[in-house]
Amino acid sequence: MARAIWSGSISFGLLNVPVKLYSAVARRGISLREVRASDGARIRHRRVAEGSDEEVPYEEIAKAFEISSGRYVPLSKDEIAALAPERTRAIEVQDFVDLDQIDPIYFDSPYYLGPAQGAEKAYSLLTRAMKESGKVAIARFVFRNKEHLAVLRPGDGVLTLTTMRFADEVVPPAELEDVLPSGKPKVAKQEVEMAERLIDSLTRDFDPGAYRDEYREQLLALIERKAAGEDVLSAAPPEEPRPTGAPDLMSALEESLAAVEQKKKGGVKTRKPPAAKKRKAAQKRPASRAKSRSSK
Repeated sequence: MARAIWSGSISFGLLNVPVKLYSAVARRGISLREVRASDGARIRHRRVAEGSDEEVPYEEIAKAFEISSGRYVPLSKDEIAALAPERTRAIEVQDFVDLDQIDPIYFDSPYYLGPAQGAEKAYSLLTRAMKESGKVAIARFVFRNKEHLAVLRPGDGVLTLTTMRFADEVVPPAELEDVLPSGKPKVAKQEVEMAERLIDSLTRDFDPGAYRDEYREQLLALIERKAAGEDVLSAAPPEEPRPTGAPDLMSALEESLAAVEQKKKGGVKTRKPPAAKKRKAAQKRPASRAKSRSSK
């Protein structure tokens, strides 16, 4: 049974709702150890002072900020502790907003908020009021010696809390090289319409259970096979997909749309030349031949 990892209260206006915080995720990654390849001996990492082989005891290790190459400003534990946020037990609501106004890039780690003993009615009242208002709460709280920004929202009878990144932690695309398209590529209206049709054909209701960690499953199967003594050398890795060139965009869209529609019908699709290729062939047809056909 999962245990609460933090306790406090949701505070806004004169209302205080005692709650407990629970992790909403269970990490399913596979932990791999470092060993010596020749005999499987476990590799251990030591804290060693630079320029020597001397291992440094944990109590002698301090924090420091590097202001330039090789120059550090040391900070004692007391100096850092003096700046630590006040350890309140309040999740202080700052504002209520519409969820669709928050870019998902600001979301970080999700948690569940459950009611503390005796706070069930106030908790249910807040959950229902938030759900019927269609709003979510932006709040601040101190967790693990760090102040966090968070969004509170109602779920299926339970409140969720998702920690958020502050605005200055998100890098604007304009500050990164090669992120924004260079120049102003011209996109034809017909190409946009075809792309929208492809998006519509692939649209479905979101079901989180439909998506699995396939790499983790394959890695577990590989470990089991190797533990059983099987030869697990795999084939060469697949080739990297090549980007679709501008002249082929329309034909790629048409073929993709046809493949999706055929898959929905459950039939077997026979490959035909895309319409774009037919158009291209028609454009190359000699003018005299086209005129003779029209005269007939």
